[in-house]
Formats: sequence, structure tokens, C-alpha cells
Amino acid sequence: QVQLVESGGGLVQAGGSLRLSCVASAITFSTNNFGWYRQAPGKQRERVAIISINGNTDYADSVKGRFTISRDNAKNAVDLQMNNLKPEDTAVYYCRGGGLDGKITWGQGTQVTVSS
Repeated sequence: QVQLVESGGGLVQAGGSLRLSCVASAITFSTNNFGWYRQAPGKQRERVAIISINGNTDYADSVKGRFTISRDNAKNAVDLQMNNLKPEDTAVYYCRGGGLDGKITWGQGTQVTVSS
């Protein structure tokens, strides 16, 4: 059974940093595109950052220059480094994997709370 497990969330003051990690199991990691998404209370889930099979990245305008997504195929891990966090970054962050066969897998989410 494919699993994506996120970790690294928590409470941080505005201007601080957090690093989220997503570890995949039972998946051909190297043939999956990955992304980090977030959902704040009362809002729709939105895409934060994505990284393709060959390492190309793309970011939401709201996080450009502050967040960095990376992948380590040897460790089956996708990380999201978040710097200069703002209260509006508060949300549950989800890892998403997309295989070449079209299969989509979501993690359970990790809470990020940024206090002002």
C-alpha cells in the first residue's frame, strides 16, 4: 500500500523557519512527480510547490523566494524548506505524489501554525 508520511510541522513565530519532510513507501519514487499543498480553515486546498521527476520546480506566487522544494530519490523523500514564515502561511500542509500511470497519492497532512 502506497504511503506518504509528512513530518516537521509545528508552531513558529512570524519570520521563523520550518522544514517539512515527506517520506514515501511502497512507491516507485523516481517516477513520481511530487507537490506540497496546503489548506487553511475555511479555504480551498491550494498548491504551494511542485517538483517534477527531473527536478524542475514551480511555486505559488505567495511563497516564491521564501520556500524551497527538493527531492532525494535515494531516501524517497521530498522536503519543503520554509523561511520567513508569515501568519498567512498557517495551514495543514499535504504531500502529494503523482505517478506516470496517473495514480495520485496524498499524505495525511501536518499542521503549520505561524504566530504574529
